[in-house]
Amino acid sequence: MRVISGSARGTKLAALPGEDITRPTVDRVKEGMFSALQFILPGAKVLDLFAGSGQLGIEALSRGAASCVFVDQDRGAVRIVEQNCKAAGVQAQSQIRNTRADTFLASCGEQFHIVLLDPPYRHDTLAQILPQVARVTAPGGTVLCESELAANLPDECEGLCKKKQYRYGTVLVTRYEKEREE
Repeated sequence: MRVISGSARGTKLAALPGEDITRPTVDRVKEGMFSALQFILPGAKVLDLFAGSGQLGIEALSRGAASCVFVDQDRGAVRIVEQNCKAAGVQAQSQIRNTRADTFLASCGEQFHIVLLDPPYRHDTLAQILPQVARVTAPGGTVLCESELAANLPDECEGLCKKKQYRYGTVLVTRYEKEREE
């Protein structure tokens, strides 16, 4: 696993062993995700929810995001995120939180331009957490959800509108955009 592009390009990233804790996003899926974000990423405030190894948030920072908050409930995963942020040289733009995603979202007082969601598969987590994610997504912001193909995600949710879905083998990436305020 590595950073694909940007200032930290080529940096090798560590992962926790065992798919039950983290499931690294393969390079071709990650490349597709970040191609969809290329014009809105520079200067963006990013949330990497269910961070795992932190590879998605680190990729965002490497490609020009201003800051990223990494959230994961597993202490071992948080240690790996810390290690990977240091290896990529992005500690100054990073905040790392060791807490459950729903707990973080319930108490979060800030909004993000981009939210990256890669929760454990087969738990229906995305559909359950999208309303809370909508609350912390800035108007005009983008949410990218990585899931298994069978995931049943709504077309709309609390101001988030499904714009596009990308299929990569057995992986589905769904792009939502938050309505702009008038």
